[in-house]
Amino acid sequence: MNLWDTGVLLLYFLILIGIGMIGTRKVNTPEEYVLAGRNLGLVIYCSCLVAVIIGGAATIGAARLGYEHGISGMWFVVMLGFGIMLLGLFFSGAFNRLKVTTISELLGLKYGDQTRLISAGVAVIYTIMVTVTQVIGMGSIIHAILGWELTTSMIVGGGIVIFYTLLGGMWSVTMTDVIQFVIMTVGVFFVMLPRSLSHVGGFSALINQVPATHLDVTHIGGTQIFQYFLLYCLGMVVSQDIWQRVFTARTATVSRTGAVFAGAYSIAWAIALSLIGMCALVALPALEQPQDAFAAMASDILPPGLLGLVLAAVCAALMSNASGSLLASSTLLTNDILVRFLFRDADDRKYIWISKASTLFLGALAITFAIWIQDVLVALDVAYAILSGAIFIPVVLGIFWKKATPKAGFSAVIGGTVVVIGGLALLGITSTDPIMYGMAASLIIMVSVSLLDKRLARQPRASEQQTQL
Repeated sequence: MNLWDTGVLLLYFLILIGIGMIGTRKVNTPEEYVLAGRNLGLVIYCSCLVAVIIGGAATIGAARLGYEHGISGMWFVVMLGFGIMLLGLFFSGAFNRLKVTTISELLGLKYGDQTRLISAGVAVIYTIMVTVTQVIGMGSIIHAILGWELTTSMIVGGGIVIFYTLLGGMWSVTMTDVIQFVIMTVGVFFVMLPRSLSHVGGFSALINQVPATHLDVTHIGGTQIFQYFLLYCLGMVVSQDIWQRVFTARTATVSRTGAVFAGAYSIAWAIALSLIGMCALVALPALEQPQDAFAAMASDILPPGLLGLVLAAVCAALMSNASGSLLASSTLLTNDILVRFLFRDADDRKYIWISKASTLFLGALAITFAIWIQDVLVALDVAYAILSGAIFIPVVLGIFWKKATPKAGFSAVIGGTVVVIGGLALLGITSTDPIMYGMAASLIIMVSVSLLDKRLARQPRASEQQTQL
C-alpha cells in the first residue's frame, strides 16, 4: 500500500462517519430508526438488500473457497442468493401485511410472549455472530493493507460501524449501503475480476493452468453443498438482518422484485469471487493462509489508487453487512426483550435511546468475540446452524399451518435450540448433522404438541355432551 491507496481507504472511512452524523437528523421515531420509515423505493431497496447479503464471508470466504476448490467454491454464496429469492417470492407478502418489526414479534403473534422472548434470544445470538464475521474480515483487510496489529484493526473497523449505525440507525445504514453497493460493484466486477483474469493470461489460460478438479462445479462435494443449503438458503428465510431490510420496502412488489435482483446479484458475485480465487491460485500458489487470497491477489496485481478502491470495495461489503446485522441484533434486544418486558412505558424518545445503548453494547460484544474467534467461516457456520435448526420450522409452520399452537411453537424453539447446540458440542461446529437433528426435533415437537393441544381442547366439549345425555 502506498500513500494514494491509504488515502482512498481513509477517505472512505471518513465519508461513512459523516453519513452517520447526517443520518441522525432524519431519525425522529422508532420506526425511522429501525426501519427507515418503511418507505424505500426499488432502486435504493435493491442496493441495500445486496449490501446486507454480500459481506465479509461472501467476499473473503468465497475467494478462499475458489482458491481451494475452484468454481465449486461458488455454492456458498449461491445458496445465499437462492435463500433471498425464496424469502422474497414466498414470504415477503405476508411480512408486509403483518407490519411487524422482527422475526420474534411474528412468532410472538402466533405462539405468545414466551416464544417471542426465547426466539429473540436465539436470533440475537445469530445476528451477533454474523457481525463477528464482518469484524474479523474488516480486521484482516485493514491489517493486510495498513500493517496495523490485527486486534487494533478489528477495533478500528468495528468501531466505525458502531459509530454510524448508533447515530442514525437504519437511515444511516441505508445511505451508506447505497454508496457501498456502487463501490462493491465497480471494485469487483469492473476492476478486480478483469485484472485478475488478465494477470493469468485470460480465461482460457486460467482453465489450462488450474487443476482439473477446480473446473468441476461439484468438486466441493455433495455433502458440503447440502450443508450450505441447510445453513444459508434456509437460514436466509429466517434471518432478522434480512427481514429487517424487507420491512423497509415501500410495497410488497418492491420487496419481491428486490429479492429476485439481490439473489441474481449474489450468484454473479459467487462466480466472480470463485474465479478471482482461482486466479490467485495460479499467481500465488504458495499462500500460507488461503483466507488471504483476495487481499494478496489485489496487492500483487493492482496499481496505486485502484488497489485502494478495490480494498475499499471489500470493506464496503464487510461494513454494510456488519451494520445491518448489528442493527438487527439491537432491534431484537430492544423491541422484543427490553421494551417488551423491562421498559414497557418507554416513549419514542426513550425507545431510540435504548436502541442506541443496545447497539453500543452489542457492537462491543461483537468486537470482543471477533478478537477471540478470528475465523470468518467458522463463526458464520455457528450462527446459521443455530438459526436454521431452531427457528426455521416454527416460522414456516406458523405462517402456513393453521393448527400450530402457542405451546408447540415455544416447545419447538426450545427443543431445536438445545439439540443444535448439543450436537455442535458433541460432533463439532463443522458438522451438518446437528442442523438436521435440530430441524427434525423442532418439526416433531411442533406437530406432536399441536395435535395434542387440539385433542385436549376437544375433550371438555366431549365431557359436556356426555353430561347432557
